[in-house]
Amino acid sequence: MPEAEQLVHQVRSALQREARINPHTCRIRVTSEPDGTLVLEGETDGIAAKKIALEVAAASMQANVGIIDRLRVRPSIPMGDGEIRDRIRDALVQEPAFARYMVFTGDATSALPRRPAPVGNYIEAAISDGVVTLNGQVESLSHKRLAGILAWWVPGARDVVNGLDVQPEEADSDDEIRDAVRTALEKDKLIRSDSIRVSSRNSVVTLEGVAANEEQAAMAEADAWYVFGVDGVVNHLTRLD
Repeated sequence: MPEAEQLVHQVRSALQREARINPHTCRIRVTSEPDGTLVLEGETDGIAAKKIALEVAAASMQANVGIIDRLRVRPSIPMGDGEIRDRIRDALVQEPAFARYMVFTGDATSALPRRPAPVGNYIEAAISDGVVTLNGQVESLSHKRLAGILAWWVPGARDVVNGLDVQPEEADSDDEIRDAVRTALEKDKLIRSDSIRVSSRNSVVTLEGVAANEEQAAMAEADAWYVFGVDGVVNHLTRLD
C-alpha cells in the first residue's frame, strides 16, 4: 500500500474508533493531496467533533504530515452570508472591549474594499459560505480570543479562521487561556457560569462544577472549544437533571 494511501487509511480508522465522533451526524472525508498533505473535509455536528477529529488525525500519524482543515460545523440556524456578516458586525460594534476599534465587513464572494491600511487597532471580518475569516490588529490575546468567540456565537457560522495580529506581541499561557474561557462563560447569557470552575494545563481546559442540564453542559463545553488556542476540553460538569 503506497505511503499516502496508508496514512489515509490510518486516519480513517482512528476516526471510526473515536467514540466522541458520531458517525451518523458527522460526515468526514479523508483524502491526500499530491504532495502527501492530508485533507479533512465534510461537516460535523458541533465544534467539539471538528476539533477532536483534527486532534485524532494528527495523533494517528507517525509521519510528520501536514493536515488541511476543511471541516465545517453544521449551523444551528442556517443563514446566508449577508446575515452572518451583519450579525458579526453588530456583535463587534456593540462589544465594549472593541469600542475604539474600526470594524470592516466584507461580502460573501468579494474581497474587502481596497483602502489604505487603518492606523491603530481594527478588525476585518470576511464571510464566504458560512466561513468567517478575521484579520486585522488587536491589542492583546484576550481581544483576539474575544473576537473569535463572538464570531462563533453567530448561529450561521460554519467555521472561524482567526488571523488577527496581536500588537505588541504577547506570550501565551494557560492562565491566558483559562481567563479567556472564563470570559466566554460569563458573557454567554444562555448558561449559568457562576457554578462552573475553569482550569487549563498544556492548553487543555477542564470544566468542573455544576450545570443545570445536559444542554447547559454541552454549551459550556462548546464555549471552551471556541476559544482560540484550546487544544482539548475535559468536561467534568455534574448535571442536575
